[in-house]
Amino acid sequence: MALKVSASPRNELNELYEESGQAAHYALSPHKKRLLSVQQKAAKFFEDEKAGIISLEIPKTGNRPSSESDLLFQFKITLVGMKPPIWRRVQVYDCTLGEFHDIIQVVMGWENCHMHQFIIDGERYGTPLPDDFDLDFKNEKKMRLSQIVPKSGKKVRFRYEYDFGDGWLHEIAFEKFAEPEDKSKYPRCVDGARSGPPEDVGGVWGYEELLEALADPKHERHDEFMEWCGEWDAEKFSVESINKALRGYSRR
Repeated sequence: MALKVSASPRNELNELYEESGQAAHYALSPHKKRLLSVQQKAAKFFEDEKAGIISLEIPKTGNRPSSESDLLFQFKITLVGMKPPIWRRVQVYDCTLGEFHDIIQVVMGWENCHMHQFIIDGERYGTPLPDDFDLDFKNEKKMRLSQIVPKSGKKVRFRYEYDFGDGWLHEIAFEKFAEPEDKSKYPRCVDGARSGPPEDVGGVWGYEELLEALADPKHERHDEFMEWCGEWDAEKFSVESINKALRGYSRR
């Protein structure tokens, strides 16, 4: 018999899991170790839930979260400032901006080891931070794609920034509501071009210098970059590889 847990504590635990993961990126030992321990305990809870050892008991009264839209959104995500362009076309069902952040990280090849924000109509959305951080984000987990893109299908554009040091800006353009395919899993990548840059390369200009140095054995930084990242294939792109990495985010 499965142990029943109310939905409210489960939602709180899910938020704790996400926030502790973000905090662990910036914490120093021994705090990092404690935060990772919290994440491991939360992950065990979710594994037990999936295995049926515990189940959720949804309350019949009280506030309930707004339902998801059944629409399938198609976006084109382009890394700003790169020539030739680095871009991805993705299809995703309604989700929070926090969940969309995870999807962007996968399709662009990032490692989720820096801070991020969405910039939408002059408002910034991200992971809430302690008061001593001079950044005022609205909670990305409380904003859904269906609240940004109107049901009319009107074209919408907004931006996503990753790594405030390197300053990787992504333009996100809503293209259309797509027709779901019976045998397809979502979210999925349907098209794109070129490999995403390596982490901590120094932004657009740093990546351009890296590619220039790797292509020229006589470049003063050629050996340095070869030792750092080896033979880097800037043209590498595989829809299949990206969709394989997205399987853990599939909902339908």
